[in-house]
Amino acid sequence: MTRVTGAAPRRLLPFVALEVSALTSGMGNGVVMVAFPWLALELTGSPTAAGVMSAITALPLLVSLVFSGVGVDMFGRRRVAIGADAISLVAVALVPVLGMLVGLSFPLLVLLSVLGAVVDPAGITAREAMLPEAAGAAQMPLQRANGIHEAVWSAATLVGAGVGGFALAEIGGERTLWLPAGLFVLGIVAMALVTVPGSGRPATRPDVRQAWPQTVAGVRFVWREPVLRAIALLGAVVVGFWLPIEGIVLPTYFQDIGRPDLLGVTVVVLGVGAVVGTLAFVAFGQRLPRRALYVSSMTVSGAAVVGMALVPPFPIFLGLCLLAGVAYGPIGPLVNTEMQERAPNEMRGRVVGLMVATDQLGGPLTYFLIGPLITALGVTSAFLIMACGVFALSLSAVFVRSLRQMDSP
Repeated sequence: MTRVTGAAPRRLLPFVALEVSALTSGMGNGVVMVAFPWLALELTGSPTAAGVMSAITALPLLVSLVFSGVGVDMFGRRRVAIGADAISLVAVALVPVLGMLVGLSFPLLVLLSVLGAVVDPAGITAREAMLPEAAGAAQMPLQRANGIHEAVWSAATLVGAGVGGFALAEIGGERTLWLPAGLFVLGIVAMALVTVPGSGRPATRPDVRQAWPQTVAGVRFVWREPVLRAIALLGAVVVGFWLPIEGIVLPTYFQDIGRPDLLGVTVVVLGVGAVVGTLAFVAFGQRLPRRALYVSSMTVSGAAVVGMALVPPFPIFLGLCLLAGVAYGPIGPLVNTEMQERAPNEMRGRVVGLMVATDQLGGPLTYFLIGPLITALGVTSAFLIMACGVFALSLSAVFVRSLRQMDSP
């Protein structure tokens, strides 16, 4: 892809501010990702309860995912991103505040988890919808901008989870949530500096009555576009098997062995691997066929997850975590580039929102299953079953014919 040029001077501030917003929001969500299940385990002593909380959170999250893209298109990309971080800030800050005032209970924790999670897709969608214009202002190729954006997001989310794991061991679950509260404040400030075409208030007055028809139009577009349809379906099933591993299985395993610090190390290594893989894509990805890179990334990362589930000695386990992260690194920027190139500008928010939504479709079902599975078979057996699911579904990408169009102009 050629460098974007034109009469306008190069402006780096919008792109840098957008990535700072992604960094702080991702780190905040990473801390929340490990802190809320950990608090559920502390309050109830039951991995089933932690799984139920994640499933209950995921159900309204799916509704938000479906309509987040329409909200971005209707109300403006920057306004939605700022609003999402503001609501997340309130949700996480209320945990330690209410814990001090009235004491934290499991139903209250679930309610705050839902409040914080339900707005996350809107923020993610809004930032990704602004990326092409921010890259254009910086005169940066879109595929490279997507690689940098995904590297920042991957590093932020997983390093945030690692920091959260260490903080849980040092200061406890409730006080750990002051960390994401501060990060969300920084994200709001950074997002206010992202001024690019299409980021502000839309020219037409929002009409909420059009939310459903516009969502349907977005679903039809994604379904009729072969590459996006295939990526969406594969993402739904693979991520559906991975989410319970990340959110329930690993915290339960490390809590059982009394080593929450090793949970932090694990997610940091996963994050480092994802960043390395994404940066390798930034450096070399434009020279490689997209389909071959997508299929190989899916397959190798799935195989590494199976190796993790065999629970080898911890240094080998960390090596497999690193391999899984490196292999999966190119997936995000590849998928983003396909979405942004294939979706019309006026429909970009809806398409991005729907594609993000499909990544979470399998979550509620597998979250409900993982607790009873751990109780019945033990955490290591449950880990192996879920990992085999990840690998089998990742390997199926080899046989999806429509993915061959990823290499078409």
